[in-house]
Amino acid sequence: MAKAKDKDKKNAGGTIALNKRARHEYHIDQRYEAGVALQGWELKALRAGRINFGDGYAVVLKGEIFLVGTSIPPLISASTHVVAVDRRTRKLLLHRQEIDQLIGAVERKGYTLVPIAMYWKGNKVKVEIGLARGKQEHDKRTSEKERDWQREKQRTMRSHNRMS
Repeated sequence: MAKAKDKDKKNAGGTIALNKRARHEYHIDQRYEAGVALQGWELKALRAGRINFGDGYAVVLKGEIFLVGTSIPPLISASTHVVAVDRRTRKLLLHRQEIDQLIGAVERKGYTLVPIAMYWKGNKVKVEIGLARGKQEHDKRTSEKERDWQREKQRTMRSHNRMS
């Protein structure tokens, strides 16, 4: 019985990587959940937590969407008969209607597709991509001030609650 519980915990949803720079650099208007076409050695590396997600972006090629610039370094113990390319272009799996919406927004309105998070959903790897517009320098400063204010407010509330 204990083994079944351990399996359930292992396959439960868990964050693999977050792209913190995306929230700082872009206004994210809409979010989409996409599957990723991965190879076996890449899954093993992701289970070990080996990924560099910060430089990644999504691009439209021939009516499909691909994840570019994300590095998944191979494990040494992964299969030796496969040539592992850590920065290969990976296909994102979306419904045709979603792909058409994204292509329209990117080509007509000048949006950018930015990966926000990579996580487990069941035993599958999902990527959350955002339809984003770039922030200006003053927007970045404003959001930083807002974040600092929220943090200071939390500290004040916490200290006030301890004294009560």
